Amino acid sequence: MITLENVSVAYGTGARRVLAASDVSLHVTPGEAFGLVGESGSGKSTVLRAVAGLIAHAEGRIVLAGQEMGRRRSTATRKMVQMVFQDPYGSLHPNQTVDQILSMPVAIHRLGDADRRVATALREVGLGREHRFRYPHQLSGGQRQRVAIARALILQPRILLLDEPTSALDVSVQAEILNLLTRLRRDHGLTMLMVSHDLAVIAHLCERIGVMSRGELLELTTADALASGTVTHPYTKQLLRSNQGFDPSSVDIDATPAA
Repeated sequence: MITLENVSVAYGTGARRVLAASDVSLHVTPGEAFGLVGESGSGKSTVLRAVAGLIAHAEGRIVLAGQEMGRRRSTATRKMVQMVFQDPYGSLHPNQTVDQILSMPVAIHRLGDADRRVATALREVGLGREHRFRYPHQLSGGQRQRVAIARALILQPRILLLDEPTSALDVSVQAEILNLLTRLRRDHGLTMLMVSHDLAVIAHLCERIGVMSRGELLELTTADALASGTVTHPYTKQLLRSNQGFDPSSVDIDATPAA
């Protein structure tokens, strides 16, 4: 569903040129959840944005659902690939109600039946009718992120890109959002590409994981290998040591979501 071949992204020129991602290659099969993990500045979010088509000057080959992506994306491709951003406080328009936020992509893509689509999207992310005409400042952080997920889902994408979707939330709300994403992936057959610096979070959602540092993909491993410490690259071992007490069970994926 997702294939990257030697994807590179550079900013600036000459002495100020910075290589944010360097020759990154990976593949994600249909229905799989694949994670990219690394410290801040490792290039993982840059790769995610290149896949989303938000970085037009990315070099290399990006293939989504069998279609090679050019510098310009079609409307159909943008509908197929949706992204949930890190900050639920900044990714929603503060002067629009939830209804307006969710109706906008329906109008842009001329899908019709916005009322039904909005109601369905809210129900799928665990929000009720009472949330529909509220403004973002009237919602909790977890509720805002649910709205952001609903906005991505309302176009019925095949690929969902997740840019640290739980990092701005407290631990109990993180568990709720991970539960939600796991269920949505199963119910809709979504392919997910997620980036995070939190090993416990990413190991719960993703089966296979790529470890990045300084723009390079250093190692491809699994959640089981991270949990058991059976990784090979020295940087990955250092990353595990820096996450002392790393325990996948620290985020209860079976926790009952709060009302």
